[in-house]
Amino acid sequence: METVLRNQIADYLGIGETPTYALMGVGFNTLDENPNAQTDSKTYIHQKSQTSQIKSYQTQFPFDTDLIADETAVTALYDIGRNQKTGADAELEYVRVELFKPTGAEGTTFEARKFKVAVAVSGIAGAGGETVKVTGTLYAVGDAVKGTFDTSTKTFTAE
Repeated sequence: METVLRNQIADYLGIGETPTYALMGVGFNTLDENPNAQTDSKTYIHQKSQTSQIKSYQTQFPFDTDLIADETAVTALYDIGRNQKTGADAELEYVRVELFKPTGAEGTTFEARKFKVAVAVSGIAGAGGETVKVTGTLYAVGDAVKGTFDTSTKTFTAE
């Protein structure tokens, strides 16, 4: 039985009109995935207990970063919060790559999911003498696209 460590999941932020993918690595302290299953529950007339069904997901990716000026992914998030961007201007592509699930013989292609995300920066803070932190949440917009990601060319291919 092999457990999966956090460094076996790679995260890439797609920046620009024709997205260039930047690794979300240096500067990121946490980047979690919360599927947030939405349920519909009913108690039918012949039951004492409720019956529940999963009806949808409201996926969120909370993040906590150190503001490092030359890290593209960090500064892209910072820029959205600093400039208080809204709507489409606050949306980016996000790819979550499962490095523990290789798909190609070359060893650089892995199972992945691509999301469109709305970036909600909730804080840009730092006390005297401390590193400034950028915190917030990436909210999934619509459904994820399953596919593969080549970490050498930084290309996503949909299934």
